[in-house]
Amino acid sequence: MKNLGFGMMRLPVLNGEETNFDYEQLNKMVDTFLEARYNYFDTSYVYHNGKSEEATRRALVERHPRDSFRIATKFPSFIPMTEAEVEKTFAEQLANVGVDYFDYYLLHNLQTVWYDGIEGKGDGLFLSEHLFDHARAWKEEGKIKHLGISFHSSPALLDRVLNNHPEIEFVQIALNPIDWDSDFVAAKKCYEIIRKHGKDVIVMEAVKGGALASLPHEAEKVLKDVCPDKSIASWSIRFASDLEGVIAVLSGMSTIEQVEDNCRTANEAEPLSEKETDALWKAMDIYRNCTPFPPAELEKYRGLTWNGVSVYSILQAYSICLVQPNQAVVDDNNYFKNLLAEISHLDIHADLPKHEVIRSDGMNATYLVEEAVAYLKRNTF
Repeated sequence: MKNLGFGMMRLPVLNGEETNFDYEQLNKMVDTFLEARYNYFDTSYVYHNGKSEEATRRALVERHPRDSFRIATKFPSFIPMTEAEVEKTFAEQLANVGVDYFDYYLLHNLQTVWYDGIEGKGDGLFLSEHLFDHARAWKEEGKIKHLGISFHSSPALLDRVLNNHPEIEFVQIALNPIDWDSDFVAAKKCYEIIRKHGKDVIVMEAVKGGALASLPHEAEKVLKDVCPDKSIASWSIRFASDLEGVIAVLSGMSTIEQVEDNCRTANEAEPLSEKETDALWKAMDIYRNCTPFPPAELEKYRGLTWNGVSVYSILQAYSICLVQPNQAVVDDNNYFKNLLAEISHLDIHADLPKHEVIRSDGMNATYLVEEAVAYLKRNTF
């Protein structure tokens, strides 16, 4: 099974309006994707201000046979609602997409705050609304073929959730070369936990929201010297596609050119050679050294904490966020929110306790850390 997936979250629109889809271009993109013999489409109740599922119906479901594609969508697990509203929302999703069943269905954005609650009492929305119970019932009724979660939190929580809910068949995580060994996203650790439990993996943010589609000149040169004809984005997609157990690597596509490049990359993809792997990690090292807080600078904060959370990790995430093309939708912000809740039971949206940070060389770095925290707090979603 080819494992490239079409993410329906950055679709082409007219006049910059999130819900005014350019169906002429979108239809062509969908057709090109299917013609390349890829068939996994990923949407959500909330993408494009709640209209992505409808766009998926119009561009895909109403124009192609049901057995020619697989649909994945996600329940908005972060929106408080009553038990009756849970059932109503799921029925609405089926109508939005125009199908009788979903091939893959995810409880969206499982994280510490929505699972354990701020106080760690197990009263987050996932449990208080009995979302897993509802999802199991929908599967028994044949309205879901495969049940999974999308995940945005710590490896420790992921391990516990997979122990508590063996009905989960797959997990969607952010995974790319720069997040592979980052402290907050911890893609490698999360991937290994998923595989330890024998679950399948779906990769999101394979190109980190487009950030890994272009790199600093020196980093791009390293990759181009090895593979001059490959796009920069293709390296991240190949990296994710190589991993065992990955059933879909999602790419949010906005243009026909992106669809063609991703399909070409997937069609021609071979496992990264040793030379290519070395080049990729060298390029990522260059990338990190071009951020506001390069690794050598971050080492000065190793071992320090701010309200229980590693200062090294806070500044690493802040630094990466600052070089993203769209800083407001970077996942790193949310991992910080969840670690605050997990470690110290603090609500990032409340008034946070003051905490002085003094480096070993005597420098008072409190202002710097507070600046990073304020940024991460401001951009949390």
